[in-house]
Amino acid sequence: MFLELIAVIFAGIAAAGVVMLLNRTLKGRLPRWFAPVAAGLAMIGVTIASEYGWYSRTKAALPEGLAVAETIENRSLYRPWTQVVPYVDRFAAVDTATMKSHAAHPQVFLADLYFFGRWAPVSKQAAVLDCGKWQRALAGGTVAFSGDGLPKGLDWIAAEADDAILTTACGG
Repeated sequence: MFLELIAVIFAGIAAAGVVMLLNRTLKGRLPRWFAPVAAGLAMIGVTIASEYGWYSRTKAALPEGLAVAETIENRSLYRPWTQVVPYVDRFAAVDTATMKSHAAHPQVFLADLYFFGRWAPVSKQAAVLDCGKWQRALAGGTVAFSGDGLPKGLDWIAAEADDAILTTACGG
């Protein structure tokens, strides 16, 4: 966040400097208000580019095996351009490389879910994914495993047919 603020400030200074050089080249023919307006527009442009580029930069930096399951787009009234083209400010990813299953239940997986936010720290949550019954549950501290290898004490969520997390983890 701090580096983005520095980039925005430098973009404003650079735009104002270019306008001042252009004005000097044109021997003062540009209006005086042109430099601060150019600086402001450059700062807004860099801010917008940073917001729209965050998801692609973050996704490209994900380690192998971390698959994006779902994205959440943002629209804001104080950012009118987002009404036309919303930007992704949050997403969830499943760590498919480290998913574990029990030999007796190959359709039930223990997987790590990662939640990324534009201005939030990354959070990690363990989940139990049942690809056979198409349900999922967050694994908390009260989970116990029975003798047959199935977890007990979970609050299962019966997922919709297009559930993003199960579709990503189960490949269906």
